[in-house]
Amino acid sequence: MPQPKQKLGEDKEKKKASNYDRIAEMEAELAKMQYNKRTQYHYGLVRAKISELKKKEELRSSKGPATSGYSVRKTGDATVILVGFPSSGKSSLLNAITNANSPVGAYEFTTLSVIPGLLEYKESKIQILDVPGIVQGAASGKGRGREVLSVMQNADLAIILIDTLRPNAYNIIMKEVNDAHLRLNKRKPDVKIKKKPKGGINIGKTVKLETLSNETIVSICKEMRLNNADILIRSDIGVDDFIDVIEGNKVYIPGLTVLNKMDLVDNARLDEIRKEVHADICISAEEKVNLDKLKDMIFNKLDFIRVYCKEVGKKADLQIPLIMRRGNTIRDMCNKLHRDFVNKFRFARVWGPSAKFPGQVLMLNHALADGDVVQIHLK
Repeated sequence: MPQPKQKLGEDKEKKKASNYDRIAEMEAELAKMQYNKRTQYHYGLVRAKISELKKKEELRSSKGPATSGYSVRKTGDATVILVGFPSSGKSSLLNAITNANSPVGAYEFTTLSVIPGLLEYKESKIQILDVPGIVQGAASGKGRGREVLSVMQNADLAIILIDTLRPNAYNIIMKEVNDAHLRLNKRKPDVKIKKKPKGGINIGKTVKLETLSNETIVSICKEMRLNNADILIRSDIGVDDFIDVIEGNKVYIPGLTVLNKMDLVDNARLDEIRKEVHADICISAEEKVNLDKLKDMIFNKLDFIRVYCKEVGKKADLQIPLIMRRGNTIRDMCNKLHRDFVNKFRFARVWGPSAKFPGQVLMLNHALADGDVVQIHLK
């Protein structure tokens, strides 16, 4: 006899609650555990189990009713998102450093949609996005959190804005960001995993791993249902990094932690909070304190370089640079200038730091440097 819909719904909720309870218990266990070579095996096993449980819950929640997300058209040379608790001063900061006019109020959830502004600094145009405040449980969908964090996944830089009167927000926000598959200020681990039909787990390394043994790697793989694979590790990683690689759904972006409303506490307390939340800078958006320093930090954190264009037979235009990112190539420059330039490309002449001599002939894969002058020759 089929069970009533109400009974099925109750069973589903109980299972969901039990999974979250198990996750909370295991996370509490890991928080108390000192991670080292002796405990890494058990730590890795527990972390892998947490990962699998979270994956089940994400799959279950994705089958629920659809929610409308935030659609933001990216403009400018880069996109920066302001992330913080409600009423942490995001709208005030946006208005202070850009041309935006975001609603400001001394009450929570003033911002109910994504509000963009444009910061023009050192010849660059940087899109700044003010989004609704993050709350505890955001990664699970509370308070439109999932939509906010999805916007963050497409940003080039995240500013974590912390109110001096609510420093406890930092740990909550960072946990939500982490649970939403975002990794701030971390490099993507250089690990290659090639699945195969049989043969078990084969591990190759080009570096010495300080806190991750082969035994732990194999146990994590089995727990996460990866039974046959060739694994090549080329950077020193730990348990969490390795699990991130297996999951394969992490987004790595740079971040800045900014402590706002510095004018509301004395210097001694400000210094305590700064150390507590690992703040990169203290500001007051309302009183416009340290905003120029913040703009400079944003520019530098985005790893911008300035490249100058030169037409054949003419002097280089050194007034208006093309804003690129460190590591960008001549190919990236061509794509930014015109979509047909790569197909029509013959060669480029480069003057500046990246060239061995003035006017060196270089091809599409050449990496550019800040201050380069580039002359592109087309077919």
